[in-house]
Amino acid sequence: MRLNRRNFVAALSVATLGAVGLSRCATAAQPRVAGVAAQVPPAPSVGLLPPPPKSARIALPGGVLSTLPGQGDLLALTVDDGVSSEVVRAYTQFAKDTGIRLTYFVNGIYRSWTDHADLLRPLVDDGQIQLANHTWSHPDLTKLPLIDVAEQFRRNHDFLWKTYGVDARPYFRPPYGATSPHVDKVSADLGYTVDTLWSGTLEDHVWIPAAEVVAMADKHFTAQTIVIGHLNHRPVTEVFGQLVDIVRARGLRTVTLDDVFLRP
Repeated sequence: MRLNRRNFVAALSVATLGAVGLSRCATAAQPRVAGVAAQVPPAPSVGLLPPPPKSARIALPGGVLSTLPGQGDLLALTVDDGVSSEVVRAYTQFAKDTGIRLTYFVNGIYRSWTDHADLLRPLVDDGQIQLANHTWSHPDLTKLPLIDVAEQFRRNHDFLWKTYGVDARPYFRPPYGATSPHVDKVSADLGYTVDTLWSGTLEDHVWIPAAEVVAMADKHFTAQTIVIGHLNHRPVTEVFGQLVDIVRARGLRTVTLDDVFLRP
């Protein structure tokens, strides 16, 4: 579904005062990829707990979303960008092999999202992988004119609709976690009302050894946590089996955001 042009024009008419960044993570100016081998072994099939029933879904709490509300056994693993086509392929095959549920925050500029659309689309259609808006090309939105902020959301939204038949609203994640009241106004006018941050991280926005990815998972794979990872560097693909072991040993239930919340 293409964005309503009336809403798009309204988004562009908001105040053009200078936006003040509220950066929540410090990363490189643009995601970059380390070398990835042509073949990554698939993860072994394992038994993971199913998502909660649809009847358990709750209303969105409003405001910034960085944890899952309440007491429970849920883990939301959210994975960003898509710089590396091979890492996107490996993560998607990992989901297919194991049943793990993921939310991808997509930058449509990267060829990975068209390279592997045929592999990814059935998992999206089934609801096992959810696609959300991470802007078209991963800029710091607080440093752009507001007309360009709106175009970042609109172009990525239209790409996801055209490629996957997905309306990604209301979930968005601002690159670097950087936003402002003016950016939030633009995104909300376009239907992106849920600024989705995180409460745990794999710290793989830059290249780190695979053992460090596991250490971060061991620290942050806890109940009701939204964990951020990245689709950019190979080391995480080498330890998928260990990530699943942590999830299974702790009795966690992986979920997409749509598994938890009712659509507005």
